[in-house]
Amino acid sequence: MTSTPRGAAVKRRSTPEELEALPLIPPAATGLAEVVRRRYLLRMLVRNTIQSRYQGTVLGWVWSYLQPAIRFCLFYFLFEVMIGRGAGMENFAVHLFAGMVMVHFFTETFNGGTQSLIQNRSLITKLPVPLEMFPVSRMLVAAWHTVPMLVILVFVCVVLGWVPDAVGMAAALLGFALVALLGLALGLVFSVANVFMRDFGKVAQTLTQFVTFSVPMMYPYTFVQDRFGESVASFYLYNPMAEAVLLIQRGFWTGTTSDPSYTEGIHLPDHLFTRGLVMTLIALICVVLAQRLFSRLESRVPERL
Repeated sequence: MTSTPRGAAVKRRSTPEELEALPLIPPAATGLAEVVRRRYLLRMLVRNTIQSRYQGTVLGWVWSYLQPAIRFCLFYFLFEVMIGRGAGMENFAVHLFAGMVMVHFFTETFNGGTQSLIQNRSLITKLPVPLEMFPVSRMLVAAWHTVPMLVILVFVCVVLGWVPDAVGMAAALLGFALVALLGLALGLVFSVANVFMRDFGKVAQTLTQFVTFSVPMMYPYTFVQDRFGESVASFYLYNPMAEAVLLIQRGFWTGTTSDPSYTEGIHLPDHLFTRGLVMTLIALICVVLAQRLFSRLESRVPERL
């Protein structure tokens, strides 16, 4: 039997409670650039988030295709069969579903980003990772769950005779870039604000409810122009989500109509690309400003969680 020498320190293992009580040492580098550098952690976080959504289900990821497919069929039956060529527009169900793709991507990114820090409190208080990784991962998860809707949209458009064109594809990609940057900027700001005041989570949910009705999805843009005039319609177009919906409709819906050029001239506003590029640039600036605000507050996040 050995004895401990006099004056020597006795080493013992810390209990889990003591380890959790230890203060978190912040990472040496933070910011979106650090998130890209640690992309292996980002991939793991995205994969685990996606797998957890379908954990315990029999069909698994098939639900991500089945649910939007059923949703499109319901919209087709309502607007094309019951109402009859919704709002007097050709293939109005495609017009509506194309807008739904953008709205879904934005709401998933915004709401998921807002809750990302709180829902990952156990990781944040134990692992020294850049906290921006969690809103970014929710944006990527939202993109992943938007892909099935996009696949269904493309399938229906091809059945209706749609042929992709370079201008239309550029419009759709610009719309997705605008939504991704806008949702990420809002997700960064609201995620850190929600840590200090949980009301911001409810505010985000309330704001996303307005998005559905503030974009030309369930009604065409021309309704706003005809009902309220040019002045209100021009102000309406300052909504970046309305711009994103119009861009994806230019990419897919107009090509399914019998005369795409006529449809674009009647139902889409002028200077669509110019506004889209300007709004995307503004959204990029908002991401930079949001990240700076996030970095000023993230050191206080672990203790508030």
